[in-house]
Amino acid sequence: MVGVVSLQEALQKAEDGGLDLVEISPQADPPVCKALDYGKYKYEQQKRAAEARKKQKIIHVKELKMRPTIDTHDLETKLKAAHRFLEDGDKVKFTVRFRGREMAFTEQGRAVLNDILEKLGDQIKTELSPKMEGRQMIMIVAPK
Repeated sequence: MVGVVSLQEALQKAEDGGLDLVEISPQADPPVCKALDYGKYKYEQQKRAAEARKKQKIIHVKELKMRPTIDTHDLETKLKAAHRFLEDGDKVKFTVRFRGREMAFTEQGRAVLNDILEKLGDQIKTELSPKMEGRQMIMIVAPK
C-alpha cells in the first residue's frame, strides 16, 4: 500500500523490484495498479484452471437397446449393465425399438420399461419417463 503516486514513480518502483505494473481497476479514480510478477501470476491462473477441470465429473449417457419381446434372462443382463453404469455415476437411456407389426403393441414396450423401473427400485431417479419417439420408446434414468 503505497498510496497515490505518479505513473513514472510507480513504473520505477516496479522496475526496481523486478516486477510488472498491472492495472487492477482502470475505472477507479485514480486507477488502481499493483506491482507483481505477471508471468508467475498467469502461470498460477493456468494451474488453478487445470485443477478445476480435473475435479469435474463428466456424466455420460449410456444407452441400452432392446425389443419389446425381450426374454427375462436377456433383461437381467441389461439390468446388470445398467447397475454398473449407475454405480459409475452415468445416466442410462433405455430404448425399446419396434419393428413392423410390433408398433400395434406398444404397451408391451411400456411394460418392459415399467418392469425395469420396478427392478431398479429406489436407487434411481427417472429423468424422462417412457415416451414414444418415432418407432422407439425411450426412458432416461440417473443415479440418486
